Amino acid sequence: MADMRMFRDEVTGWAGSGSGGPARELAEQLGVHTAVLLEGLSDLAAVEALAAGRGRDLAAEGVCVVSMGGAMSVGRYAALLGPSGLGLRLIGLCDEREKPFFDRGLNPARAPRPSVFVCNADLEDELIRALGPARVEQIVQAEDELRAWQTFTRQPAQRGRPRHQQLRRFIGTKKGRKIRYGRLLVEALAPDQVPTPLDDLLASL
Repeated sequence: MADMRMFRDEVTGWAGSGSGGPARELAEQLGVHTAVLLEGLSDLAAVEALAAGRGRDLAAEGVCVVSMGGAMSVGRYAALLGPSGLGLRLIGLCDEREKPFFDRGLNPARAPRPSVFVCNADLEDELIRALGPARVEQIVQAEDELRAWQTFTRQPAQRGRPRHQQLRRFIGTKKGRKIRYGRLLVEALAPDQVPTPLDDLLASL
């Protein structure tokens, strides 16, 4: 049975110079009308966790959340999924430093102009600031990574750095950790703690 994961996989293959036929067929079968373009898998985990926490099934709503493997791919994905491709509505979430890629990739001449929600620094920074370093450290401890975290903070390069910056770097130091904490940090948020870019993104869908 076709599902949104299959569609997402076909889109990824298409972006890698594969055939767009299967993606087009699946889009029609699943009623896909919106694509959320994200830089990486940790962003995808965070968006899906927030949607689930609010009782929303984005796939059932016809929304596909896509990890592009980096902001430099946004032009390629926009061409395949936007007005010149499948004709989907495009929404974006990006880091502050990657916004120029989104500005170029999502051609300003297109109408309506795709909405892009920009994180201050990046999504991990937004989530750590929202929760506060003490709460994030509790989550690290609950994940049985307290010893690794303490060892990390003793490294010469980390001495004297603000705690939230240390946590942000720690989350990105091990394969798979960023994805896991993208979900965990979102799940720990109180409703009034959700960072504005993430909150506005979900509200736009």
